[in-house]
Amino acid sequence: MGDLAIDFCGEWYEPSDEDVFDIGREGDLEVDDNPYLHRRFLQIARYDGMWWLSNVGSMLSATIADGSGGMQAWLSPGARIPLVFSHTNVIFTAGPTTYEFAVHLKTPSFRHEARDEDQAGDTTIGPVVFTDSQKALIVALAEPMLRRDGTGFSAIPSSAEAAKRLGWALTRFNRKLDNVCDKLDRVGVVGLRGGAGKLATNRRARLVEHAVTSHLVTAADLHLLETMTGVDEG
Repeated sequence: MGDLAIDFCGEWYEPSDEDVFDIGREGDLEVDDNPYLHRRFLQIARYDGMWWLSNVGSMLSATIADGSGGMQAWLSPGARIPLVFSHTNVIFTAGPTTYEFAVHLKTPSFRHEARDEDQAGDTTIGPVVFTDSQKALIVALAEPMLRRDGTGFSAIPSSAEAAKRLGWALTRFNRKLDNVCDKLDRVGVVGLRGGAGKLATNRRARLVEHAVTSHLVTAADLHLLETMTGVDEG
C-alpha cells in the first residue's frame, strides 16, 4: 500500500503523489449514481509535502473526523483541510442518503494519544448534557449507520419513521429534535440551524454525521431504542 489509501465499501484506492483524485458521482471514486450528488464533490491531492482534502462542489458539505472522534471539522464548498491523521473518516449526505469513506495514512503528521479516562459515547460533549430520551432520538436517526459495519452508505430515517421507531408522537419527536439541535448549536456545532428550506432534512443529516463521528452515540447505545420506547421524560 502507498502512503495514502481510501476505503469505500471494502474497495481500496491508492492515489499516487502526483494524482488529483476526484470523488463524486463521477471520477476516480464513483460513489453512487445519485442525482443529488455532485459529479465532482471532493478531491484528494498532495501539495507542499502534505495530503489535502478539498470540497470542489457547490452545494454539499462533508463532516471530517479522526478515527477517535476527538477532532471534527465541517468542510463546506470551496474549503480544504489537510489530512494529518492515520485514520480519517469522511461522511456526507446527498438527498436521503449518507455516505462514509475512510482515508488511511502510513506517515501521519499527528497521532491521537488516548487517555485512560477517555470514554467514547459519553453523554457529555463539553458543557452539553443529554437526557436518555434525547440520546435515544439521536440513536433512532443514526441507527442505520450504527448498524453498518465499516464504510458505505445508508438512508437517514425521516422524523416520522424515527418517531414511530420510538413509539413517540411526531410532535414530541420534533420538539425534542429542536432541543437537541439547539443544545449543540449553542456550543458551536455548525449546520444545525439555517433559513427556510434548510432545516427538515439537512439538520437531521448533520446531526447524525456529528453524533457518529464524535462518538456521541455508538452501537453500544442501540439498546436505548428499546428502553426508551414510549417513555415520556417530559
